[in-house]
Amino acid sequence: MTLADASLTALRVFREVVERGTLTAAANALGYSQSAVSRQIAALERTAGTRLLERRQDGVRLTAAGRIVARRAATVIDQMDAGARELAGVPEVPGSVRLGWFATAGADLVPRAVATLRVSHPAVVVTSREGTTSALVRALRAGSLDLALLSSAPPFRAPDTETPALHTEVLTERSLRVAVPATHPLARDTYVDVADLRGQRWIAGTGGERTMGVWMGLDERPEIAHSAQDWLAKLQLVGAGCGITTIPAALVPVVPPQVKVLRVRGGPGEQRRILLARLPGPQPEPVARLTEALRAIILTSEP
Repeated sequence: MTLADASLTALRVFREVVERGTLTAAANALGYSQSAVSRQIAALERTAGTRLLERRQDGVRLTAAGRIVARRAATVIDQMDAGARELAGVPEVPGSVRLGWFATAGADLVPRAVATLRVSHPAVVVTSREGTTSALVRALRAGSLDLALLSSAPPFRAPDTETPALHTEVLTERSLRVAVPATHPLARDTYVDVADLRGQRWIAGTGGERTMGVWMGLDERPEIAHSAQDWLAKLQLVGAGCGITTIPAALVPVVPPQVKVLRVRGGPGEQRRILLARLPGPQPEPVARLTEALRAIILTSEP
């Protein structure tokens, strides 16, 4: 048998596994049992005549053959879905792009870029979703995203180690800021010295990102008063006087009025990059137009 004999169901399951990173996550997303997902993957590997996935403790990784199948599967699935829409009488979208973005990009950057594109190129339709860096990179590899906005912290490694390497562009590199209550003594100036951050109560992230929200250059064990995953919740806690937190520059335009954002001076800076990532190769016109809109928004944003 050849790959042309593969079922569409197996290709969809394979793409879901690639995007989710584990068979369990793919099964949950599809509403299948894990054994059903395993059977579909095994059938696809028999059809391809080679292993497509490496099973590891932390999930799955594409083999060289798997990367080829993932790329081709995305094309086949998209074409079949387009055919189904055409048969159903649904008009074809003249130009579309699928964008993924890290959490804080959805507060200002993404809405402004989409609004700009709607004016400059109204025929281009953008669909988007939020995700973690690992999830967005997997979605790019699986062909279910065209572009991804990623946040990167030092030492600024590549988003993944797969080949071929993703095409990445640094849209901007900015230092983290500190958000404090507008009534806080530190709010009297536009800067805060890193030494003045000692002894403060912090609002941190949750789960594996517990230290997010705390200035990493502190020479003491921070006092974490509250933990929250959502950035809006963190800022509301700051505004209520419950503590202070770090904030990426991308969120500065949307902070509530009861919060003041300060630059930090003294000690090493906490730098963050915003990357735009995609698979290597020529850019379709809609992807290029959205890329231009994102660049333009970055250029007009606060430095």
